[in-house]
Amino acid sequence: MGHYAPVWDHRASIEVTKDSSGMNQVTLRNPKGASVRVSLLGGQVTSWRNDRGEELLFTSSKGIVKSSKAVRGGISVFFPQYGVEQHGSARNKNWTIEDDAPSLNSFDTQGKSFVDLLLKPSEDDLKFWPHGFEFRLRVSLASDGSLSLISRIRNISGKPFSFSFAYQTYFSVSDISEVRLEGLETLDYRDNLCKKELFTEQGDAITFEAEIDRIYHSSPNCIAVLDHERKRTYLIRKEGLPDIVLWNPWEKKSRAMVDLGDAEYRKMLCVDGAAIEKPITLKPGKEWTGRVELVVIPSTLCSDFSPSKSGQKHFRNR
Repeated sequence: MGHYAPVWDHRASIEVTKDSSGMNQVTLRNPKGASVRVSLLGGQVTSWRNDRGEELLFTSSKGIVKSSKAVRGGISVFFPQYGVEQHGSARNKNWTIEDDAPSLNSFDTQGKSFVDLLLKPSEDDLKFWPHGFEFRLRVSLASDGSLSLISRIRNISGKPFSFSFAYQTYFSVSDISEVRLEGLETLDYRDNLCKKELFTEQGDAITFEAEIDRIYHSSPNCIAVLDHERKRTYLIRKEGLPDIVLWNPWEKKSRAMVDLGDAEYRKMLCVDGAAIEKPITLKPGKEWTGRVELVVIPSTLCSDFSPSKSGQKHFRNR
């Protein structure tokens, strides 16, 4: 189910238990005390705690725990269509633990505990989205507490298919008004609150004062969410995911949502690594990989983004 370096054997742990709805969940731990919890319903990461036990992901206190639907919060996987529940969405399907998953050549197991999950379509799924696939998800927790999700989607049918994808990630923040996001300046985005009209980001950093629902295109492989009050910075590093989705429902929409507290919008920000604007097409027998790594560091270790010689964005130390 999962592996870790031999030097970890006496301290790192992987535990399978059941949640309140009776669904199996996997808990990964590292020697320093950080942990990650993954539900087999949807392959959803429902908790990510640092070595001080602080929760880094938001989960609604009004989350409706059912055996057939993922709770609001954590990290959910959207496939094969972003935001379309009825079309075989992976976030509401039952995954299985795969003990002997095909190797990931680029994945270094040293200093990591991880679990491999597998999703295949059922006969009912094929009625809605008639394409054979194997979806492998690896969730790993590193010795430094960073969290990685690697998705591999293989076309096992006889014809090409296209899909969109996202890791819908709810970050826990002190207060949305104390947060800014860096790394998306000058990028084009579609605003879902303005009939998906195309705009260009004008600000050096994005702050939040009202509802936001945007998809940024051709985004850099590293962006950052800075929480001033907690003096905490989330780094989001990604591969194979050109888009970034930003979402916060704000007050009016929150009041209309049955699985979100009226004021809980202030404690969360969704930042999704995604592939939406240009759907991915897979030929028969081919495999696509999309990866996101989430790292938390004290904000005092970061100042701002500066262009590197390669044209990418990176953090410059003080």
